[in-house]
Amino acid sequence: MLSNKEIVCPNNLLSIAKNKGPAKAVVVNSGKKVVILSAKQAVEANLIIPVFVGDKPLIEDIAKEINWDISKYEIIHEPIENNTAPIAAKLASEEKVKIIVKGHIHTDVLMKAVLKRDLNLIGKKRLSHIWHMTLQKDDKPFIITDGALNVLPKLETKMHILKNAVDFAKRIGIAKPKVSILSATEEVLNSMPSSIEAQELTKRAKTEGIEADVFGPMAFDNSVSEKAAQIKGIKNAVAGKTDILLVPNVEAGNGLVKMMIFFMGACAAGVVIGGKVPVVITSRADDTQARLASIAAAVVAL
Repeated sequence: MLSNKEIVCPNNLLSIAKNKGPAKAVVVNSGKKVVILSAKQAVEANLIIPVFVGDKPLIEDIAKEINWDISKYEIIHEPIENNTAPIAAKLASEEKVKIIVKGHIHTDVLMKAVLKRDLNLIGKKRLSHIWHMTLQKDDKPFIITDGALNVLPKLETKMHILKNAVDFAKRIGIAKPKVSILSATEEVLNSMPSSIEAQELTKRAKTEGIEADVFGPMAFDNSVSEKAAQIKGIKNAVAGKTDILLVPNVEAGNGLVKMMIFFMGACAAGVVIGGKVPVVITSRADDTQARLASIAAAVVAL
């Protein structure tokens, strides 16, 4: 059942990012081959100018191994993994870099550094994570939010998640995104809190004039399949045509994305948005194409 399909970075995302780049990006705890390889690809694609933080001799050895001359790029020597995150966050706070890219470090360690109030990396918006999902190089993207950062978001947080995702969708050329607020049903049921919140989010999106078609509650099948929606008699602007899927909790989003990766060979470009700098938080198991796509998504989010 596991997919053997080669993961490929989508052309559209790369093209938009190339037009905006290159942006200076700090690569946190860079001393792993896959991290250096993805940074090399991002440089070759004219997306970033890297600043490496980590064990300098190790970083230089890996670069030499892959035949990449990094002598013109800054390397900040810090051999202790957990100490690399505060350095990266401080660089972003001082506006010396525009993007933070996670290398071989735990997400919670990196985000704890980013979230420190005295660094002022958080504005009035709530941070949220989006996954830009594609299967082929020229595939139509499918955005899933939030499956990595906000664990069990309340209504106010979900409004921030919604607005952040709509803003990103517009940046990749979707003028009026169609947003499905996911639940396990299209009915509003007291026994299913996600359906009640989905209905409220739909109302608030309209009241606040968000430039998107927003509807919920919606089950997954009717969100993505016009046939399923027609069979069930579900008629709204979002049914079967979803661009953005807003999930009720982190487990739903994370599970859905990982299933698409491992069962379908999807390319998952993941980035934290809503703050003063985008933060790329790929999985340490991600390959170079997913990492490249995630860096491209961060450049697009600038």
